[in-house]
Amino acid sequence: MDRPADQALLRKRRKAYRRGHSSEWLAAVALMAKGFRIVARRYRTKLGEIDLIARRGDLVLIVEVKARKTLMEAMDALRSESERRIEGAADLWLSRQRDHAKLSLRFDMVAVLPWRWPVHVENVFYGRN
Repeated sequence: MDRPADQALLRKRRKAYRRGHSSEWLAAVALMAKGFRIVARRYRTKLGEIDLIARRGDLVLIVEVKARKTLMEAMDALRSESERRIEGAADLWLSRQRDHAKLSLRFDMVAVLPWRWPVHVENVFYGRN
């Protein structure tokens, strides 16, 4: 087994993991500055993971966080497979909320770009329902 290659891959994965965590933290700060309360981070279900779930009143944001060099790259990184996965996980989260009937759900993205305040893109896609 090629040990230096394994170590290089492990370093790359750790760096990506740390970048993901710091990007999600910055996205959460940006949303809190807009008056949202973060109710879940990295919410995992059998169908997939939601990066952030934020709430302000009856509005719930299902947020995908993308760290890219440009906003266009971040937008392009959100694929239809990701949308289906996020929707499924959001349905599971919503079904576990006591007040689910009065909640409005919106699918947003926060793009974390180099040396810029995170960009909040509302309604990045629309759910099936």
